[in-house]
Amino acid sequence: MFIAEVSKKYEITADTLRYYERIGLIPTVRRNESGIRDYSEEDCNWVQFIKCMRGAGLSIESLVEYVTLFQKGESTLEARKLLLIEERKELLKRINEMNDVLERLNYKIKNYETNTINIK
Repeated sequence: MFIAEVSKKYEITADTLRYYERIGLIPTVRRNESGIRDYSEEDCNWVQFIKCMRGAGLSIESLVEYVTLFQKGESTLEARKLLLIEERKELLKRINEMNDVLERLNYKIKNYETNTINIK
């Protein structure tokens, strides 16, 4: 699959895909005889994983570390697991913060609906 197809499928710009590859977020993509990137199913799985993790708020730095560890093999299993556990803790914290904001918004909307507006 060529970069334009991957870009469209995952709704990521071609520039972003090239950037992710350049910084090591996506392992180097094989190129065909014309030098054009030809994404394999495994490459696409990495794109999907990175997009999911970025959508959840994981930093580029954490993901680069994870991919680097992954490429070093089984000896890094525990380190990868610990990295993901730490990221999960941070995600849960953000989810709780967003739930607090959601409750506040719901409260404000209810006030508007009942005409008992309170600015706090």
